[in-house]
Amino acid sequence: MKKVSILLLFQIISFIAFNQEITIEKIWKKYEFYAKSVEGFKSMKDGEHYTRPTTDLSIKKYSLLNDKDAGTTLVEGKDLLFKGKSIEFDDYEFNSDESKILLLTSTEPIYRRSFKAIYFLYDINSKKLQPLDEEHQPQTLAEYSPDGTMVSYIHGNDLFVKNIKTGAVKKLTQDGKRNKIINGTTDWVYEEEFSITKAYGWSPDSKTIAFLRFDEKEVPEFSMAMYGELYPDEYKYKYPKAGEVNSKVTAHLVDVASAKISNLDLGEYEYIPRLNWSTTAKHLILQTMNRHQSSLKYHLFDCTGKKPIHKVIFEEKSDTYIDVDDNLLILKDGKTILRTSEVDGYNHIYKLDFDGKATQITKGNWDVIEFLGIDDDNKTIYYSSAELSSIKKAVYAINIDGTNKRLISSNKGYNEAEFTQGMKYCVMNHSDGNTPPSYSLYKNDGTKLRDLETNEALNLKLKEYKLSTKEFMTFKSNDVELNGWMLKPANFDATKKYPVYMTVYGGPGHNEVTDAWDGNDYMYHQLLAQKGYIVVCVDPRGTMYRGAKFKKSTYLQLGKLEIEDVINTGKELQKLSYIDPARIGIMGWSFGGFMASLAITKGADVFKMAIAVAPVTNWRYYDNIYTERFMRTPKENEDGYDRNSPINFVDQIKGKYFLIHGSADDNVHYQNSMEMISALVKANKQFDLFIYPNKNHGIYGGNTRNHLFQMMLDYVLINL
Repeated sequence: MKKVSILLLFQIISFIAFNQEITIEKIWKKYEFYAKSVEGFKSMKDGEHYTRPTTDLSIKKYSLLNDKDAGTTLVEGKDLLFKGKSIEFDDYEFNSDESKILLLTSTEPIYRRSFKAIYFLYDINSKKLQPLDEEHQPQTLAEYSPDGTMVSYIHGNDLFVKNIKTGAVKKLTQDGKRNKIINGTTDWVYEEEFSITKAYGWSPDSKTIAFLRFDEKEVPEFSMAMYGELYPDEYKYKYPKAGEVNSKVTAHLVDVASAKISNLDLGEYEYIPRLNWSTTAKHLILQTMNRHQSSLKYHLFDCTGKKPIHKVIFEEKSDTYIDVDDNLLILKDGKTILRTSEVDGYNHIYKLDFDGKATQITKGNWDVIEFLGIDDDNKTIYYSSAELSSIKKAVYAINIDGTNKRLISSNKGYNEAEFTQGMKYCVMNHSDGNTPPSYSLYKNDGTKLRDLETNEALNLKLKEYKLSTKEFMTFKSNDVELNGWMLKPANFDATKKYPVYMTVYGGPGHNEVTDAWDGNDYMYHQLLAQKGYIVVCVDPRGTMYRGAKFKKSTYLQLGKLEIEDVINTGKELQKLSYIDPARIGIMGWSFGGFMASLAITKGADVFKMAIAVAPVTNWRYYDNIYTERFMRTPKENEDGYDRNSPINFVDQIKGKYFLIHGSADDNVHYQNSMEMISALVKANKQFDLFIYPNKNHGIYGGNTRNHLFQMMLDYVLINL
């Protein structure tokens, strides 16, 4: 009897331990399911060692190959004192010979990628710590010159350099002023849509800096109220909406010794999205685009003489648009670059000589995703691609002449690699749709050397929960196969009818259907499955890694084909025997909020409920670089803007609609929701609304995410 009781007790404990309940608080407040990474891992110049900060804010050097290496201390945390106070750094960078370190402290974000910080210089040999520039704080985008004798940085929209030996500070530009002139960094729309904030670079001989200058005086201002005081503050910044005036961007060279600035003549253009120096020769590559982003030119400036010699070495044109990315490498030979292009219908690698001759290196009906680096000595290119599947990511190597392509990553799913200096080793990050990421050290031929982080603790924790398996599948829409996934309740019974919660993004440049770990979103979807919902996601036409035709099929009609595909997926779900056809809901954020708003309007007969977070509701309200890339200007394409704006279809709403926005959203302005509200009121349609004061597009900080997701969960439970 006693043995039976003990056995029963053990069974009860086991049942409780392995059937725990997922909660919003565990996901978004306590962050119990947060996956660890190998943050702070920095490869050293010899390619055999790396550094990482320790808990006491020291910096240690470790051997890549010796996993038992206790490490050599390069910086003692106790030595990082300034005016008697300890310095806590957020990040650090070495100079070229690794004798000095640039420490970033007090880092504060500005927008999505931009930040301001207070920098300190540390000499490893002398153990001397000094502020970069006490008079001009905060700074941003500081970096050492190639020869390590100077540090460049931006303050107050002007470009500065500091001579490390003498301590002398030189202001290289003089006209920087907020909301008027920007030197060396970018305006809001370049940061958001071309993904760059650093708009300057050192020549390899450390004598010249090339930089971009933004004259944004004529760009219309957008203002946001910031709450908290008796009278709200008004925050104003330059934001060019579709069809509006852009900053006038020009390219320049500044001689560091004399501070003399010269102009670079690029002819006619609208945008300068990239600036790259060769690391070996005084050659500068600038890219320019027209306003429609259908023409991309490569400009070469030979700056070895007294006056730069300019020529356009290549131009690519498209009937739709050309995506600008960071897939550009200038080879050590000083006369060749590597780039990617969709010119043959898929994104592939090309070698481009300075004489304009282009040679294709990779080929096939699949997309290259990104360059990972080149081993110049062995003429080997490393890259990731979607060759195995458009929902997977694998790492490859190929000779620069296009021969001997080989698969480096051996794990199925999603693989990302960061190569060490010298390209001998890489840290591979692998995950799949149901497995958290693991980080391992590999040789460049794909041989695994050792694990760095396996997330064992998280994997053990997940076993305590009765989780469902994310299943990948396809849905058909107008004879097009769409990638999708489905998450069913763990106790799924095919004889029952289940409600469906669809999650969607659907916009160009981002896929939701990937065989990769989805972090807290994965756990939120598991929570919904735990509550009895089937969770579904689909990537409509216009999304990535299925070739240019699939991606660019939405050109000039953003939202049209995408919502057709989402609605058709909903109709396919309604046909399944285990789906309740009257209980299909949808949720989306940003472009996904746009899709959710179209679903509850144009798809009113399919969707019972929609939650739209920070949605675009009319593309006229969004920035011009993004919107005009896909739609051209409102004046050129009024029909494309109007036919797919949910504002114009609110009279069709039948179900429940929940609109959520941050009042300080600098990206998708709160104006979008305000205009949607006006349209809903005019059409006499009831809806639900929640505004987060002072929150930006990410709607986070403090208890915000916990509150947001609990609110959305409650809404789903009540209305679906």
